[in-house]
Order: sequence, then C-alpha cells, then structure tokens
Amino acid sequence: MMTKTLKILSILFIKVGVLPWFLGVAIMVFTIGSDNFLTIDNVLGVVRHSTDLVLVAMAQMIVMLTAGLDFSVGVVLAMTAVVASMTMVTLWSGFGSGWEAILIGCLVGLFVSACIGFVNGVGVAFFHVPPFIMTLGMSSIIFGLALTITGGIPVYGMPEAFTNVVGYGQAFGLPVSVLITIPCVLLMYVFINWTTMGRYLYAIGGNIRAAELSGINTRFYLVSVYVISAVITGIAALLITARLESGEPNIGASYPLLSIAACAIGGVSLRGGVGNLGSVVLGAFFIILIQNGMNLMRIGSYLQMVVIGTLLIIAIAIEYFRQQMQLKVNQ
Repeated sequence: MMTKTLKILSILFIKVGVLPWFLGVAIMVFTIGSDNFLTIDNVLGVVRHSTDLVLVAMAQMIVMLTAGLDFSVGVVLAMTAVVASMTMVTLWSGFGSGWEAILIGCLVGLFVSACIGFVNGVGVAFFHVPPFIMTLGMSSIIFGLALTITGGIPVYGMPEAFTNVVGYGQAFGLPVSVLITIPCVLLMYVFINWTTMGRYLYAIGGNIRAAELSGINTRFYLVSVYVISAVITGIAALLITARLESGEPNIGASYPLLSIAACAIGGVSLRGGVGNLGSVVLGAFFIILIQNGMNLMRIGSYLQMVVIGTLLIIAIAIEYFRQQMQLKVNQ
C-alpha cells in the first residue's frame, strides 16, 4: 500500500512539478498564521498586486526559453516609469482629464523600453555577448541614466485620471490592472503556443546550432524576443507608475530576482527550451502570495528576501530532479 502511494505521488510530482505543492503548503501555513489571509479583500489585493510580476515574469520567460536571462527588466521598469511620467507632466497643462498626455506618455515610455530591448538583443545576437553579461551591463547603464535624468527624485504631477483609472480603477468588479493583464496573458499564450515564432523560441533554446542548420534566422528572433520582453515589462512599469502616482527611478530593483524565481518555480528551465506559461503566471502569483502572507504575519522585509532566495534555490534543485525522473520514465 505504501509503495503504491509513493508511486502515485511520484507520478503526480513528475507531471505537475513543484509549484502546486509549494502553493498548497503556503496556503495552509498562512491560513493558520493569519485570520485575514483567506478573506475576499485580501485575495483580490493579492491578485491586483500580482499583475506587475505576472507581466515581468512572462517577459523573463520568453527570454529564458532561448536559454537567456534578462537582468535588465528592473531598469526597464525604472526608465519606462521615468520617461512616461516626465512626458505626461510636460504635456499636461493641468486642466481637463489629460488623456492625450497620458496616451503619448505611455507610448513614449513603451518606445524607450523597446529601444532598451533592441540594444540587448543586438548585443546577444550579433556581438555574441552572453545574455547575463549584456543585460547586467545594460542594467548599470540605464539605471545610471534614470538617476541622472531625475536626480534620484521621483517624478510627480501626472494627470489624476491616470492614477484614478489605471492605478485604482475598477470595471466589472475587477481592478483595471487585472483587466489589462488578462489580455496580455492570453496574447502571450497564443504567441508561444500557436505561432511559428513561439515554436522557434523553444527550438533556439533547445539547441541554437540545430535551429540555425534548420534554416531559422536565430539573430532576428533573438533580437525580437528581447524587444518583446522589454515592451511587456514596460506595460508593467505603467501599471506600477499609475499605482504609485509617480515615476520612480528605483522601482525595479527586486524584479530581476522575483521574475527569475517565478519562472524557475513555474518549471522554466535555465538551460532553455522548456517552459509553460500557465505555470509561470501561477508562479508569479505564488510569490506575491508568499509576500502577502509574510506581511500579515509581520515578517520583516529583510527576512522575506531570505525566504524568496531560498525558495528559488530549492525550486531549481527540485525541478532538476523532477526532469531527471521524467527522463528515466520516458526511457
């Protein structure tokens, strides 16, 4: 009986991965630790605050599918927020809703994020700079530029409509940020699973040399994936800016680690070519859920960093063993 139970658990572990187990344990622990954890208001709050990380984790995922890592997602958030907010402040006269200034500011911010992604992609695809080094170097460059532009001071004075609608507005009983994120997730699902480019990303990450020999223009797709990643991150930056009511030059410091953790916990391989969007979205939600639960239990922010880092290491280690078990079963 015990042997049969262990066999069933092993099969479940191989099929679903580590995330459902982590999620179940977290819900039990935080439910016991705080009476407010499973309330409707708290769950909706977690959903709203998870939208930023969901978007950034999706952006990180498509880069990781190509066997890369994007450490510049944090500075993309910062620079997009700074440029978009400064543009809105400059164009808005202080009268009316300011939607023209909001629209132009958002477009300019997304254009800047796309430019950062383009530079990353060119460095990786054409100059063969390792993604880790390329995006880490860009992080230093862009962060320095953001601080230089703002003097390290947040940008205030954006149209109130931006904050009221995008930051805290609701429609159909859901926060606007959630209603913006849902179509992005659906489009990303279609992109990854139903398009030729999506299939090519898995092929490039699995074996870039074999992909080249198969006739895939790997340079074009690598540049494209970094641009797409940066634009998705830029959308997250706009949501954060609306919620904070300011353009913060240092908002993205924790997002490289958190986005990689969400992907790793969701089963995305650091070696490339393996990953599932649904698991990544759930992984991002799980991390925000963990942070929320620790806040309710009054665990300090420094210790929270320790917990997230530990979960990342454990998840990668367990995922490696799961993949090894899956290979043995397939053989």
